[in-house]
Amino acid sequence: MSTTESSSRHQHLEKMSAKELLSRINQEDQTVPRAVELVLPKIEELVKTIVEKMKVGGRLFYIGAGTSGRLGILDASEIPPTYGVPHGKVIGLIAGGDTAIRRAVENAEDDDQQAWKDLAAFSISKNDVLIGIAASGRTPYVIGGVKEARKQQIVTGCITCNERSELAANVDYPIEVVVGPEFVTGSTRMKAGTAQKLVLNMISTSVMIQLGHVVGNKMVDMQLSNHKLVQRGVKMIMDELQIDKQQAEKLLLEFGSVRKSIDSTL
Repeated sequence: MSTTESSSRHQHLEKMSAKELLSRINQEDQTVPRAVELVLPKIEELVKTIVEKMKVGGRLFYIGAGTSGRLGILDASEIPPTYGVPHGKVIGLIAGGDTAIRRAVENAEDDDQQAWKDLAAFSISKNDVLIGIAASGRTPYVIGGVKEARKQQIVTGCITCNERSELAANVDYPIEVVVGPEFVTGSTRMKAGTAQKLVLNMISTSVMIQLGHVVGNKMVDMQLSNHKLVQRGVKMIMDELQIDKQQAEKLLLEFGSVRKSIDSTL
């Protein structure tokens, strides 16, 4: 039996108080960052490859089912507004299509042919990188996708929470974050989901920084799509150029982006 589906060491949960439940969940959650730390060298290898591919026009794809698929879509959807890259540079796909983002689509994850059909609709090629996300490491939708991608000479990676899984055996860059049994047995939206989210954050953030979308520690290419972000952009310009708010607002209004505002004074 995989560790993600092994019985929890916490028994008789229904008899616990709210305080005890929260305390024990928190104790389990604290083990996740350590599990991620153990695989940092593997994450680094994958990040370097993604950067190389994206520097020459490649894209990053995520595929997954259920929680794993939703986490990939979440990460992909946040890249354009945060780093100003075009939609379509980082793409998240979920078994069952967009309907499955909000509501489970029965048996969608069991189709080992559908992921490649979904990827082919985006004309995925050997210029791109594909990451399969599956806590168990045995989701047919994900395994079928990475297997076919590999046949097509596309670089593949995975994020899973079991050792020696079929998924890991079928990718170039396996990342196995072994978090152990869940507090509620088999509920991989908990520790496994947290681990996957942490790794996705690391990958996409590191890649975007290395592609030049951060200066200092500032998101200079972010989309100024609402008042809060405009004010954040003004603050960035003030801090970077050591000017007052009025000057910063004038620059941002003139140039339309934080990066261009800063570059205009150099």
